[in-house]
Amino acid sequence: MGDWEASDNHLAGYDDALRQVCATGRRLNRDELDARRTEGERAADAGLSLRALIREHLAAAREVAPTMPSGPLLAAVEQAVDAFAEGFERAQRQAVRQQEAARREFIDDLLYGRGGLGRLAERAERFGLRLSQAHAVAVAAGPEPYGDGYPVARRIEEAVLGRFGNRQILLTTKDGRLICVAPGDQPDVLAFFAKQAHAATDGGRAAIGRSHPGPGGVVHSYEEALNALDLAERMGMEGPVLHAADLLVYPVLTRDRQAMADLVESVLGPLRGARGGPQPLLDTLNAYFESGCVATEAARRLSVSVRALTYRLERIRTLTGADPADPLHRYTLQTAVIGARLLGWTDETAP
Repeated sequence: MGDWEASDNHLAGYDDALRQVCATGRRLNRDELDARRTEGERAADAGLSLRALIREHLAAAREVAPTMPSGPLLAAVEQAVDAFAEGFERAQRQAVRQQEAARREFIDDLLYGRGGLGRLAERAERFGLRLSQAHAVAVAAGPEPYGDGYPVARRIEEAVLGRFGNRQILLTTKDGRLICVAPGDQPDVLAFFAKQAHAATDGGRAAIGRSHPGPGGVVHSYEEALNALDLAERMGMEGPVLHAADLLVYPVLTRDRQAMADLVESVLGPLRGARGGPQPLLDTLNAYFESGCVATEAARRLSVSVRALTYRLERIRTLTGADPADPLHRYTLQTAVIGARLLGWTDETAP
């Protein structure tokens, strides 16, 4: 069916209105304009071309033009076409809003595992995802919140889609973060996304969850990525990209929070008696362990002399009874230091 056949009924009453306007010298009245707007909305809902429809309005006007004065006719055509286009565009905007609302609802259900897994898998196909496959999720957080339509978010989306095209990739925003869902066997997509997010935000950070199968796999991977970002913030981790697979030890350490809290208090509690509180000595232990227990490297990281570092380590041994240089004591101290950072122990002990 051609454009003319598909849209001919949207001209109903139009030529009669033109003849009446030209015969009386009046302008199109409210009912006639409303009729044009309504027909414009119907045409948009039918998926017809506005350009072709406007051509048809002009063609119909040419058919009645030989017997009508040109001045009133042209004014009436302008009114009619303007009203028709207004209705057409209004319907399009409404359709876009409905599509955006449906997409947002789907994304919320996808990331939180709501709406039933079977139904969720059916809806996902509309957005290019096949949830029967394994998927992984990357979450990017920047200095400023991301939002749909923000220039930074658009640049990142354009870069990812420009590089990989339609690879069943879903990009969206949620709670001020930018999110990328990709098939689990395409880690290059998420790695590129994380790189672009870091570059575009001048200091943003991304976390990548592990690949998990099925509709619930997206939820699992998304939560892993969120937890990785939160963990990095609490632990003061460096680096623009975090992989949940590399951080699995931390949830294990805090699975029994009470046991960890008891360990931290038992091992590190005596550091409260140090001049300046426990934080400087905790920073010393952390730098010492992260540098592989190499005193010169730890001193460099702390911007202190090796002599000052050695003094601090001795002070820790005196207060806690645990020697950082002793392998057995070292494991206990390092676990307690990690636990203190995970639990925010120094914040709790601050006056």
